Amino acid sequence: DCGAKMYNHRGKRKKAGREYSVDFYSCSTYTLTFERETQMCSSHTVSTKALNALILETIRTTASYAIQNKEEFIQKVRSISQVRQQEAAKELKRKVAKERKRSAELDVLIKKLYETYAMGKLEEKRFELLCAEYEKEQAELEQLLASEQAQLDQFHEDTDRASHFLALAQKYTDFTELTAPMIHEFVEKILVHAPDRSTGERVQEIEIYLNFIGKFEVPMPEPTEEELAAEEKRRQKRIRDHEKYLRQKERKQKIAEGLIVPGEPYQLVCQCCGEPFQSVRPNAKFCKPACREKFYRQEKRKAKETETSQTA
Repeated sequence: DCGAKMYNHRGKRKKAGREYSVDFYSCSTYTLTFERETQMCSSHTVSTKALNALILETIRTTASYAIQNKEEFIQKVRSISQVRQQEAAKELKRKVAKERKRSAELDVLIKKLYETYAMGKLEEKRFELLCAEYEKEQAELEQLLASEQAQLDQFHEDTDRASHFLALAQKYTDFTELTAPMIHEFVEKILVHAPDRSTGERVQEIEIYLNFIGKFEVPMPEPTEEELAAEEKRRQKRIRDHEKYLRQKERKQKIAEGLIVPGEPYQLVCQCCGEPFQSVRPNAKFCKPACREKFYRQEKRKAKETETSQTA
């Protein structure tokens, strides 16, 4: 977000008497101002493992799509140009040729105008009027030609970029592992945005720009019901894991403050009857087996009623 580079942090760290490895990227602006009075930007932390997995997946899907759909891929790359189709480029070339011809004609006319004026066959007022008109038209033509030529150059450049990327994609046959040469050849830049926690989950946008083609969106099929269900299952697991982490963090804090003694059971509330109970497991939900059975019977009945109302 601030446009600065990101630093890679690798090494060993200790926490609560345990040593573990770290490997992540964070914003250099944040890192350099972390201990100052005025802190700038935010950490934008992203693990190297997650980032590498995303880079590999982006390269794999884009390269596979480009190889299997060459014409469509080239057209998609061209679509970012001001000239969207080859016919439009041909028409633009004809227009440029016509304008260049007119510009050359104006050169001849201006030269003849000066010769006529020098021979005394043209009044000064008339000479100045015609000369100003010709020079104005020529200046406008030159400006127009520069703009149109830039559009043509962009069109050819887009075609070349698509071809260059295709050649690069065909050079690699194995996309199972991300290597340093692969990153160097494929990746132009990566933009890491600050994480968003507004939904209760940590969601972070990362934009990967590839060499020759920039940020390319590969057409993806609509997810199936099975894929959506699997993703929802993963989402629920992430939520449960996060809740467990928060409970453990809270317990450690209470132990540090002397509010509870290590080894003592957790004080919990039954999700079925609402009564408090104790358990050695922090994620226990029910005070007794009867409550567990009752709770899941109720959940099953609710699901069945919902299904019946939807089909009715």
